[in-house]
Amino acid sequence: MTTQFIKQVAHACIFAHDLEKTANFYRDVLGIEKAFDFKRGEDWIGFYMDLGARTFIEVFRKGESRFAETDQINHICLETEDLDGLIAHVRAQGVDITDKKLGVDGTWQAWTKDPNGVKLEIFQYTAESLQFGPKGGVCQVNW
Repeated sequence: MTTQFIKQVAHACIFAHDLEKTANFYRDVLGIEKAFDFKRGEDWIGFYMDLGARTFIEVFRKGESRFAETDQINHICLETEDLDGLIAHVRAQGVDITDKKLGVDGTWQAWTKDPNGVKLEIFQYTAESLQFGPKGGVCQVNW
């Protein structure tokens, strides 16, 4: 039997061109509150956002950061229990988000980006979501 040392993802870190705009997006558009700020002296250099269940997103100011589809980490996936409501709210804030579609894994999904271009996949699990089925199965993709 394999010993499992890792419990879950603790946080993902993203770089922001504009900390205030980024904090406002995650708070006002997605409803995620800041847990605390990072400062170097009086200089605000970043913040932590609390997703619940001991999971966080860490944000640091880095104006020269850029995203490319060839980066090793491609996106962050966030879970919701009301994808339709979230899509309507995001659009009401003037932010683009895709229509929802059922993924090959049986989970509803929609896509948006934060003000820095960080890709965000929003998931709503279903009773058929493969994430909760038996381990070691196969998900046949159609893309």
